[in-house]
Amino acid sequence: MEISLGQMLAESGRRFPASVALIQEEKSLTYEELNQGVNSLGNHLRAAGIKQGDKIALLLPNGLEFVMAYFAAQKLGAVAVTLNMLSTAYELRHLLGNSGAKCLITTTMLAGKFEEIKNELPYCAYLLLYDEQKPAASPFRQAIEAGPFTLEMPNIGMDDPAVMIYTAGLTGYPLGAVLTHRNLYAQADLLRSTCGVTAQDRGIAIIPFFHSFGAAVNLLCVIRLGASVVLMDNFSVDGLFQAIEREKITFLAAVPRVFLGMILQAEKKKYDLNTLKLCISGGSTMPVEYFSRFEEKFGLKIMEGYGLTEAAPVCSVNRPALPHKPGSIGTIVPCVEEARIVDETGRPLPTGAEGELIIRGINVMQGYYRDEAATAQVIKNGWLYTGDLARIDADGYIFLTGRKKRMIITSGFNVYPREVEMVLDLHPAVKESRAMAKPDLLRGELVKALIVKNPGISVEGKELVRHCRRYLSAYKVPRDIEFVESIDDLKS
Repeated sequence: MEISLGQMLAESGRRFPASVALIQEEKSLTYEELNQGVNSLGNHLRAAGIKQGDKIALLLPNGLEFVMAYFAAQKLGAVAVTLNMLSTAYELRHLLGNSGAKCLITTTMLAGKFEEIKNELPYCAYLLLYDEQKPAASPFRQAIEAGPFTLEMPNIGMDDPAVMIYTAGLTGYPLGAVLTHRNLYAQADLLRSTCGVTAQDRGIAIIPFFHSFGAAVNLLCVIRLGASVVLMDNFSVDGLFQAIEREKITFLAAVPRVFLGMILQAEKKKYDLNTLKLCISGGSTMPVEYFSRFEEKFGLKIMEGYGLTEAAPVCSVNRPALPHKPGSIGTIVPCVEEARIVDETGRPLPTGAEGELIIRGINVMQGYYRDEAATAQVIKNGWLYTGDLARIDADGYIFLTGRKKRMIITSGFNVYPREVEMVLDLHPAVKESRAMAKPDLLRGELVKALIVKNPGISVEGKELVRHCRRYLSAYKVPRDIEFVESIDDLKS
């Protein structure tokens, strides 16, 4: 039976009341404590005027506060708008304005970004703060401790929106992918159904929860199972090894950069990592040659998967119990009904042929918020057109071969070049710009920019980087600036 995400937490609270759900440094919460804190916060938000269908924006690190705010929104039947903590005030103006968020939950350190733009966002009238320096006195802490600790949930349909995640848009402005309770509840079963994870397992959350992969695998799958997860906000390879040893981590789902860091770290021998039995890689492609190197060093195969935000996000994955094929992203997961390879007209291609990968299933998003035209470009007759080029062999294994759309993937984050170009073109010295991907071992790709200068205006690359940092999240900022006479040949 399908249930909403709020009901999913309540059910785990009933089944596993004394089991540890979340661990963050010296703090931990059982399922009963988590459920009660969520109920208290939900009552607080309801008293503040938040009702079913309203948008609640979360600008929070990977901590207990994010999880409580996320599920408080679910229990109210509201929509959690999960925002990248690296977002600039310039970016937040669009994200909060487009989503129509009525409430922002964030930290005192990040609140300054909102203060810069709040007069332009009349709908976002309620700000709830968590104070990292004085947590006990923060309004957020008071809200989760005040009670009542029971909460009456409204009637929430499985096709009601649950979460909105902004993803890179072709026009240069991020688009809000609307994911329903059905989309996400189906994803919440993936660790069990594809990898055999149980309530006795313990994961570690390195990928941010505002990222669709991080939320699905390291949060929703854990909560549905009644398992536990260690929250790690500041990543280092040594810190990861220490956490695996100390907390007896059994599974790790992360982006390739994490696994490459583990391979390159020379101090593995001084840690006991024997409890780790499952590694899942997603977010971007990992170089094929490093899979065998990881297995040689750690005695574990990496299960590479594939997904996109619009698919909630996981579409395929390699299974521990099935054969692996080098370079493959595995076979489709249970919530995906079918995957096809099609040509430019949408006509299915034969086995082994290269074309665009399209999928259909109960994991496909409802659409882009307030943008029917953009939705119609990617969802056609129930099929999600991924924009990725691939081939599928006779056994159903999918192999990515390229991208149909202009996009850069850096450390698992999508960057559409047009967004970077729009910001570069704001600078008076820039006549024309072209953003592109530059290969990078650890991040997969970096952003590189070609610049044609306006005659008579002098500018250095460092100044353009500083300019971009005012407007763009750090991962979108070009790491390499090259000045050229013309970029017309590239555009053709």
